[in-house]
Amino acid sequence: MKLADRHSSDLNKTTPPLSKAKVKEYFLQLDKQWKLVRGKKIKRVFEFGEFMDGVEFVNKVAEISEEENHHPDIYLFYKKVVIELSTHAIGGLSGNDFILAAKIDRLKY
Repeated sequence: MKLADRHSSDLNKTTPPLSKAKVKEYFLQLDKQWKLVRGKKIKRVFEFGEFMDGVEFVNKVAEISEEENHHPDIYLFYKKVVIELSTHAIGGLSGNDFILAAKIDRLKY
């Protein structure tokens, strides 16, 4: 099943972060613009023609995040939006981060 078709799951502090092999496997299902940051989070920069386009995109990401109960760090800079995903409860990456990233990749912007 594709990551974008899955749903986030409940995790707790005893859940281990994903292995390097699983991170690599999941990266193959994401847009190539996602980057791994220090092995603990993934990040992507989105560029827009107008400020309000970025705001609308942020709102769409917020809706998906609420549906999945998994929330990214979102930075809005004039015509640019930066999304960072990490599972704070486990101190690294979980499948939930990649599921949300895949759903974000499906957005039209």
